[in-house]
Amino acid sequence: MLEIVYSDSQLVAINKPHGLLVHRTGIADDAEEFALQLLRDQIGQKVYPCHRIDRKTGGLLLFALDKPTEILMQQQFAENRVHKKYLAIVRGYTDDSVEINYPLRKENGTLQDAFTTFVTLNRAELEVPLGKHTTSRYSLIEVTPTTGRMHQIRKHMAHIFHPIIGDRTHGCNKQNKLFSQKWDMSTMLLHAAHLTFNHPVRNIDVTISACVQDEFKRVMTLMGWELPVQMEVNNFNKI
Repeated sequence: MLEIVYSDSQLVAINKPHGLLVHRTGIADDAEEFALQLLRDQIGQKVYPCHRIDRKTGGLLLFALDKPTEILMQQQFAENRVHKKYLAIVRGYTDDSVEINYPLRKENGTLQDAFTTFVTLNRAELEVPLGKHTTSRYSLIEVTPTTGRMHQIRKHMAHIFHPIIGDRTHGCNKQNKLFSQKWDMSTMLLHAAHLTFNHPVRNIDVTISACVQDEFKRVMTLMGWELPVQMEVNNFNKI
């Protein structure tokens, strides 16, 4: 059963598990379950996705309960009026705060402006050798993407040589192999943690959050990090 973290008469949000597709697509023929169908069956009514998050990304996924609300919310996402925050575990020690202004190329070759900021919440050094290094270093970061380009956070973190652990497309193969072989972990450690938006019907600001899931928590324990209070408990709202 999907974890519902927000619900009202127009909108519902879930804490999407890592590895679950938003909806059926011709690209991923191996998938048998989809968030849209699971949520529809769970609440017994039709739902409309307001945005997308990657299959391997966990966390907040917002659905509308009617077509007009879907259109209004998709417009907010398209115009970058929805404030988003993600949590990620990445390779290496990141600086305290970073701004990444690096254009990303669409599939047709067109360049798009892309802007991401993040702050470092914690760092860890493990007594685990990798390559020429006798230890392995990692950081927990809180990421704010100002624009909403495809794979933006993943590409930007790879661009500055701090790839997200478990990202097979844009990440570090050596790190991913280490986590798979040593800790039996293949989850991409990127989590959509917070959304703030203007309610399209009630004209009030709404903030919702979703706590990190088990594999993310397991790696945090491995690093010796404690969950900040805001990451431990979901703020379920029903208005």
